[in-house]
Amino acid sequence: MNTNQNESPFGEVIYSYTRKQAIADGVQVEVTKTAQEAGIKFPMFLTRAVFDAFVAVPDGVTGQDEAGRLWDIVWMTRFGILRASPGCDRIPVALYVRNDNRAARLVKLIATCGPLDMDDPQPAITVMMPDED
Repeated sequence: MNTNQNESPFGEVIYSYTRKQAIADGVQVEVTKTAQEAGIKFPMFLTRAVFDAFVAVPDGVTGQDEAGRLWDIVWMTRFGILRASPGCDRIPVALYVRNDNRAARLVKLIATCGPLDMDDPQPAITVMMPDED
């Protein structure tokens, strides 16, 4: 039984990895400024997998730039937020992305809302691949 009110009922933390560390390590990319321009009020982040696959322009692809590709993800995330049920913390985000010089293909991502960091409970949005968590 837990006799100390300051002790966690789960015991001592063995390992933690903060969002600040993830950003510093390049595991997440902050896109809050662009999100605010699109009308999203919370800080917003992309996983490195999303950024590399759908924001970075592949070599040889014409008519694309990172700013436009990022805007597409942020705007479609905003659209997903507007369509989501109240209280929902995990929403689908779908958009078309062209990663070659042929037709764009449908891409499905997931946006989650959770605490900004371990020591900061304000809401933040993270956009990730469907198999990331």
